Amino acid sequence: MSDCLFCKIAAGEIPSTCVYSDDDVFAFRDINPQAPTHILVIPRQHIACADEITAENSALVAKCFEAIAKIARQEGLTGGYRVINNCGEDGGQTVCHLHFHILGGKKLSERMI
Repeated sequence: MSDCLFCKIAAGEIPSTCVYSDDDVFAFRDINPQAPTHILVIPRQHIACADEITAENSALVAKCFEAIAKIARQEGLTGGYRVINNCGEDGGQTVCHLHFHILGGKKLSERMI
């Protein structure tokens, strides 16, 4: 989508701190980190939110999770990490492009979501 912030970031039109990139997935550091390690992982193809995952695009979601495992190893998150997806306004989604937050780098609170 031409007006999507994350599509523009993945296309290199808006600067970001890239930590992972391949043909299908792009990952970058969150500009407002909630943990020592806070990375956003997105499919390059625009999918607005989890409600739009279908049989036709679910392979991209699997590729995101494959990338998440690689990124966690690359970032040294050996003690564990959290993966979060917010869906829709009530779920706290602020950018309408499917994305997964990787949070780690310290012991996270059980109440932190």
